[in-house]
Amino acid sequence: MYEQFYGLSGKPFSLLPDPSYLFMSHRHEVAMSILEYAVTNDLALSVVTGEVGSGKTTLVRNLLNKLGDTHTIGLISNTSREFDNLMQTVAAAFDIPFRDKGKVELHQDFVEFLIETYSTGRRTLLIVDEAQNLGPETLEEIRLLTNINADDHMLLQLLLVGQPELHELLKRHDLRQLAQRISVIAKLEPLDEKETAEYICHRLSVAGGDPKLFHKNALRLIYRNSGGIPRVINTLCDLALVYGYADRKQKIDAVLIADIARDRIDTGLYGEQVFDVKALRETDAARRRERQAAKAERTVDAAIRETGKSEARATPLDTSEGNVFDLVTDGS
Repeated sequence: MYEQFYGLSGKPFSLLPDPSYLFMSHRHEVAMSILEYAVTNDLALSVVTGEVGSGKTTLVRNLLNKLGDTHTIGLISNTSREFDNLMQTVAAAFDIPFRDKGKVELHQDFVEFLIETYSTGRRTLLIVDEAQNLGPETLEEIRLLTNINADDHMLLQLLLVGQPELHELLKRHDLRQLAQRISVIAKLEPLDEKETAEYICHRLSVAGGDPKLFHKNALRLIYRNSGGIPRVINTLCDLALVYGYADRKQKIDAVLIADIARDRIDTGLYGEQVFDVKALRETDAARRRERQAAKAERTVDAAIRETGKSEARATPLDTSEGNVFDLVTDGS
């Protein structure tokens, strides 16, 4: 639709996770380094948390691409508090036959699968997405899976991915044994204003477009209205390109961003307040006042220092008993 008009090879702000568009903010770089370290150094249990839409899935997909053929991967994504049979779900994640089998038999089949995989020189990684939805009983079952590992033989590695509520869940007293087995925790935070602008420019560049397609103030408003959450940024930017194409705008300006946020505030994506161009002016005015106040304070401090120096030069040196020369002589 708008791709040809803006010279794009695809949709740069699609909501589908795509590692080729991954923007590595400082927080993402730290999280990726932690995960790579955990997986490549045979750590048993790792956790990734982040707000809805913060890029957890894209980060994990990028990790899997880096692992290549070194690991056999199983993914559990349909989580809920009422998990009737964890072992059936685990078996299904690794294509292990599970129908008409009880927990004991499934557990034995899974152990044999892990041993066989390990004998080929590969590791097994089980990823549990949306882990904040799991109940304490299921999380305890997951802890018991780590008992499969023995001595130096790391047969199974676990990666729990979830929203910030997962942190609170893991603090429960009855889950302290599970918490104690967590080797690393990577936490994704929202992007700041500078990173938001870099994120948008990066995705436009990857799609072959003009990284300066969005006006500077438009980028600022996108940050203010999205809170730095990548998924919300994508939604806002994608709509901006649709609206911009409809109006035949060569550049996306701040007025267009404010109009979109105002039109869609009922979705809840942009909080209870829309930040518009007026808000930017107020912010700029406040920043100017802060700079002026800081400059005035520096001027006063400099004047006070200069006055002090002048008074010191005008005061004659006291050569009475106990003066500075005595202090030097007696070693003080």
